Amino acid sequence: DALADLEEFLSPMFLDTVRQQLKRLEQMDKDIADIEKCLALWKKDQEAVKRLMAIPSVGLLTATGNIATVGDMESFRSGREFAAFLGLVPRQSGTGGKVRLLGISKRGDSYLRKLLTHGARAVVNFQIKNRNPWMDKLLCRRPHNVVVVAQANKMARTIWALLVKNTEYVASHTINAASIS
Repeated sequence: DALADLEEFLSPMFLDTVRQQLKRLEQMDKDIADIEKCLALWKKDQEAVKRLMAIPSVGLLTATGNIATVGDMESFRSGREFAAFLGLVPRQSGTGGKVRLLGISKRGDSYLRKLLTHGARAVVNFQIKNRNPWMDKLLCRRPHNVVVVAQANKMARTIWALLVKNTEYVASHTINAASIS
């Protein structure tokens, strides 16, 4: 409809090109919907994906991405090692026995890191309404993006623990742990 209003101002060749691009975008939307349907069907058979999706802000793409990319989570010795694989831990630099922590390393799987940080950003932004003592303390001391990466790191460690220990996510454990520290 917007193109019809602009027909007198734009050249016919440009309008045809824009219409072709719009058709491509519509087809891509259909392809994305088909892929999401396939992932949703695959999720029904995957117990691990269901357990991961119980974590706040871990959706279908994050859960299936973790399962598909990592495979056997027991190849990592700890949750910190898994977070380092994703590039969510600070780089370390030091000399003379003094170690300084720098920004996150950003090494490893950028796609999974991006999914986790976007999910963590949603948790941190939602936290403004629902108070979390751990995050409140961190937000008082650190910038917003640092808190987002800390939450993503925490989510990565939780993912590792759920998959290695073959357990279900229980939200009350994170609340109790946050109020203790």
